[in-house]
Amino acid sequence: MKWTTLVEPLDLAAEIDNPALRIVDARFSLVDSALRREGYEQSHLPHAVYADLNQDLSDLGKTGQGRHPLPQEHDFTRKLGQWGIAPDHQVVVYDAGDSSMAAARFWWLLKLLGHQRVAVLNGGLSAWRARQLPETSETIRVDEVAQYPGRFDRTAIADAEEVLSRLGESPGWLFDVRAAERFRGEVEPLDPVAGHVPGAANQPFSLSLRDGRFKSSAELHEQLAPKLSGRKPEEVVLMCGSGVTACHLLLAMEHAGLHGTRVYAGSWSGWISDPSRPIAIGP
Repeated sequence: MKWTTLVEPLDLAAEIDNPALRIVDARFSLVDSALRREGYEQSHLPHAVYADLNQDLSDLGKTGQGRHPLPQEHDFTRKLGQWGIAPDHQVVVYDAGDSSMAAARFWWLLKLLGHQRVAVLNGGLSAWRARQLPETSETIRVDEVAQYPGRFDRTAIADAEEVLSRLGESPGWLFDVRAAERFRGEVEPLDPVAGHVPGAANQPFSLSLRDGRFKSSAELHEQLAPKLSGRKPEEVVLMCGSGVTACHLLLAMEHAGLHGTRVYAGSWSGWISDPSRPIAIGP
């Protein structure tokens, strides 16, 4: 098992009882409790633990850093130990379907700690069920391990100050993965201010998918590489509404072989926490 971006349902099923494997259910929804812990308790993949976006993958006590600030490093590494996850494990994470809520977020957080063998189940629980693969409602007994020893790689995280300092650059360095109507400022269902960061390009995360699954690495490379306008991937920053779905495009880029792109963790909700920062409306 050397999965580092995506894993297919049948490949995971073949290793489901491997003692070196750890599985995480990261289903989350802002409106549907059945897509959160309640859904996990009803049915989940064998051996899976549950990670809650708000409680485990964010620190909602932080202010000015968006709706889903990064968790405290110490809290997250302690939680990994409680889930039985150590640096030598192969980790697979899934959510209900397309990996945007919040499988890609968990994948990114573990990558920030330097964990290489972590992958997202392509198509999530929907793809698993479409193949009638096994599920369970049993709560697993986790063999806890020591607190995970990694530290977040802060160089892989962009902040508002960097974004502000780069506003004069030509397009191709900042991509906003929200839906086009939110990017243009026509609607804003979640945040108090509509619009986008001036100079950002819109690249909805859904464009990386076909029928709820990621496109092939070759297709993604052909689609995404020209968008960089000749820049190296490590010069590029991704953002969304709160730093969650941006991880989906990061996963797509890594799967496409475009390595080193960074995420603006605060994203739009963090950007607008300071009214002095400029905003743009329209395409």
